[in-house]
Amino acid sequence: MWALVHPLLLLAIYALIFRIIFRVQFPELDQHAFVSFVAVGLWPWLAFQEGVLRGTQAVQANAGLVKKVAFNHELLVYSSVAATFAIHLAGFAVVLVALALAGQDIVLWGVLAGLPVLAVLFSFTCALALLCGALQVFLRDVEQVLSPLLMVLFYATPVLYPLSLVPAWLGDAMQINPLVHFVETIRGLILYGSLRVQWVTVLTGVGVLAAFLVGRTVFRRLSPHFEDFL
Repeated sequence: MWALVHPLLLLAIYALIFRIIFRVQFPELDQHAFVSFVAVGLWPWLAFQEGVLRGTQAVQANAGLVKKVAFNHELLVYSSVAATFAIHLAGFAVVLVALALAGQDIVLWGVLAGLPVLAVLFSFTCALALLCGALQVFLRDVEQVLSPLLMVLFYATPVLYPLSLVPAWLGDAMQINPLVHFVETIRGLILYGSLRVQWVTVLTGVGVLAAFLVGRTVFRRLSPHFEDFL
């Protein structure tokens, strides 16, 4: 329940600060409310953020199990990330229904088309969680470093603002951030029914696959030594 309440509170705070106090307005909202614009980008981001953090803690948090039972340690990371995504996607579905009932235009086929995008985001989350989860066993400060890095990454991702408001030179630099493409694609599908397959989209998919292979390889190389350091 708290996993569902927390994003709702964040959304309410953002709406209060940016919409009511600062009275933020931009043309990209079109017929949509600021709350719906933020909500569609916020839930995938939160699933990614919490998935990475929980996946990073998965091996260390289950040290007793790792020491006593012989099994594939990757399952700890996958289960943590999958549980996180399941909870947040359930909350995402509730929010989308609420927005639709409130009169916001939600593109149904866009919601369905967004599922493969979320699947790729899940793979990217697992990739980072595998890498960080393995390093966390040996370097206990990884978890502490992740929190501020994810905070910086959040504001470098167009969750609270449209990418069109970013200066051109900064917007080009932000394209390095794969979360930009995930949030923009999901928002475009669900709110505007816009599906654009560009070279950046293909490059992001290839990058996610490479990141997953790297994360899994590092995890498997370090996995036999987990028992000695836990």
